[in-house]
Amino acid sequence: MADRAGTTGPGRVLVAVYGVFALAAGARAVVQLSTRFADAPVAYLLSALAAAVYVVATVALARGGRRTALVAIGVELAGVLVVGTLSLLEPAAFPDETVWSAYGRGYLFVPLVLPVLGLLYLRRTARRRPGTAPS
Repeated sequence: MADRAGTTGPGRVLVAVYGVFALAAGARAVVQLSTRFADAPVAYLLSALAAAVYVVATVALARGGRRTALVAIGVELAGVLVVGTLSLLEPAAFPDETVWSAYGRGYLFVPLVLPVLGLLYLRRTARRRPGTAPS
């Protein structure tokens, strides 16, 4: 029986980091939405979205759902780039930080690096079709 992606080596580390981010972003969003929603609803809803994306990516990577992981990680990268840029250009629109604000500065830029590593991992572990040469 073949190993599923994400169950050994670098894949296991990637799944663990995504899991930690899912918990961190989720807990942060729950607290913010339940105690201070009126202060910065857009920022807090974006943190909840980030948590949901991290959960989907974690599960997809752990179970070998490559297409789902690819979509989730793509959404994550787009979110980090869009929210990161907007939070720097229009700081008034983000009265409180999200996970993706300033490209994840509050999380040591891991939210910016993580999807890049995830996409590289998915590319590296892609199954080759019979008769195709490695790229």
